[in-house]
Amino acid sequence: MIKVLLADDELMVRAGVRAILGTDDAIEVVAEASDGLEAVELVRRHRPDVAVLDIRMPRMDGLEAAAEIRRQVPETAVVMLTTFSEDAYIARALGDGASGFLLKSGDPRELIAGLKAVAEGAAYLSPRVAQRVIAELSGGSMARAVAAKEQVDVLSPREREVLGLVGAGMSNAEIAQRLFLVEGTVKAYVSAILLRLAVKNRVQAAIVAYEAGLVTSPEK
Repeated sequence: MIKVLLADDELMVRAGVRAILGTDDAIEVVAEASDGLEAVELVRRHRPDVAVLDIRMPRMDGLEAAAEIRRQVPETAVVMLTTFSEDAYIARALGDGASGFLLKSGDPRELIAGLKAVAEGAAYLSPRVAQRVIAELSGGSMARAVAAKEQVDVLSPREREVLGLVGAGMSNAEIAQRLFLVEGTVKAYVSAILLRLAVKNRVQAAIVAYEAGLVTSPEK
């Protein structure tokens, strides 16, 4: 069972999201918050697997709340669910450790798929958000690619292989199946990679993998 906290200052929005998540027996909404400060407090109390946060909320906005949750309860993954897809919001959310960024205008099935992916340790971006991230990476300078390649030089060949698959959006279970490893070994590899690259989560690791040219197609 995936335990979820919802935070949005609009009651109708929370009710709608809760109704969508209620269609999947594997997801349980354990708490709701109407602002960012309350969200942080409830995450500390309930320790959910995933916290779903709106960006614009009173007392403490979702971006600040995301950073606090990742600092205080790092085992809880954070997903931003918002109407806003400005690049500054995306960059800050991912920089502060969010594992997902979804738009309220997206397909309800995308919400469920995103929460499940994040709960399994993967990253998930709305297709529209992913396009903007990829466009930003594609427009980066050669210096960024060189820096990323130098960054991954500290990794072993197997760690670079795992990082490439993380960059392709594969979960630990999928990587384990691909490389004929047990899932626990893959989890240990991923933890070591995040530590050695000095990044906060899989999204940031995936960006490094992309810039370093390590991304491997999961189809091959």
